[in-house]
Amino acid sequence: MDGGEQQQIPPRLSMKLNQSFLYDQNQTFSPRRHSSASTMQLSAPTSPESPWTLSPLVHPSPSPTLLYHCVASLHRRQGTVYSIAVSRGIIFTGSESSRIRIWRQPECIERGCLRTSSGDIRAILAYSNMLFTTHKDYKIRVWRMSGTDNIQPMKVTTLPRNSSFLSFRRTSTQQAHKDYISCIAYYHAEGILYTGSWDKTIKAWNVSDKKCIDSFVAHEDNINSILVNQEDGCLFTSSSDGCVKIWRKSFGENSQNLTTTLNIHNSPVNTLALSSSPNSFHLYSGSSDGSINFWEKDRVSGRYIHGGYLPGHRFSVLCLVAIEKLVFSGSEDTTIRVWRRDEETNFHECLAVLKGHRGPVRTLAACLEMEKVAMGFLVYSASLDRTLKVWRVKVFPGEQTNATNAEESATTTICYDHRMSSSTRECEMSPVLSPAWVEKKLQDKHLR
Repeated sequence: MDGGEQQQIPPRLSMKLNQSFLYDQNQTFSPRRHSSASTMQLSAPTSPESPWTLSPLVHPSPSPTLLYHCVASLHRRQGTVYSIAVSRGIIFTGSESSRIRIWRQPECIERGCLRTSSGDIRAILAYSNMLFTTHKDYKIRVWRMSGTDNIQPMKVTTLPRNSSFLSFRRTSTQQAHKDYISCIAYYHAEGILYTGSWDKTIKAWNVSDKKCIDSFVAHEDNINSILVNQEDGCLFTSSSDGCVKIWRKSFGENSQNLTTTLNIHNSPVNTLALSSSPNSFHLYSGSSDGSINFWEKDRVSGRYIHGGYLPGHRFSVLCLVAIEKLVFSGSEDTTIRVWRRDEETNFHECLAVLKGHRGPVRTLAACLEMEKVAMGFLVYSASLDRTLKVWRVKVFPGEQTNATNAEESATTTICYDHRMSSSTRECEMSPVLSPAWVEKKLQDKHLR
């Protein structure tokens, strides 16, 4: 970093229920003024009662390897955006309110909203013509989307289902989660929805039958992320207990069996991502110490071999998205990093650091955008600064970044793999602990 440049530290966070990051109420967010030349002409939200307004866009940073630009930026006057899902040209966002907002790609033109009886929509998942959402009442809503241009999902059911009969009410109560449902995953082949909760349990739901077919305690603390491998049905979970676990069903059974525990983290594991190609399969995890770990699956033995770390974020990694050979990571340090994996060497290069948010980046979503020359992506990010941003990212093949200053040098970091000695890794990688995590640890120590 240049001597004259002062690094900005994001506002200190407070902790609620281990994973609910909240800004200091004294902190204010006022958009900076910007020139008219730097602003895209975007249509205002269609609904006059919408809590969203336009906010300043971000100038791109030139790079011979990657080009990116913030094509849309929206500010929400009240509440935090918890979740984003993208499907069939439509964007869905969930927040503290009881409304699920619907937007059109890529400009984020508001198309309407879904009104529900319960807010705090922590997780959204969209697949084909189905939409799944989780709510403050610890239930899941299942929606069916139409194929028309005027998309308006219709609610199919609520899981667990309510019943007017007393005997069935008891069964429904036993099936329901007892705390926030923080994450969901859908196994396409069998039509099974998996939900992970802060009550430390995983539940499996047969969507067609609308029944809970499995429920078990998976971790010793809040479950923060859950993914399913669509190739073999393996389940991946992460938790605030610092563990990543891999589960597999026995043939002909509904119950999950624990096969592997990846216990390499010393702090909460907030997020997971899977990356699959014909020749490789990678698992990524982001934790509260600012690091991103990754494992490669051995095609012969099926074991997950620790490949190394992706250092760079200064504070907690809150969200990850893997698509093609790229990995996008959002952090409490307010930045989004773009990583590219080399299939032959298994090394990762940080192509760019996307800056524009003024608070922790809480959730990410990404999709491919067809390009003739470059590989194009649309990336959607939501932050605790109450903004939703859309980034257009283009990656050019066969190019190498020539760093000429400290900032560019930081964007060409190579990960450290398992072949390096432990002493070298300890010396090279020194992530800065998340202030929220440090605060919690100090509180726990004081209580003892």
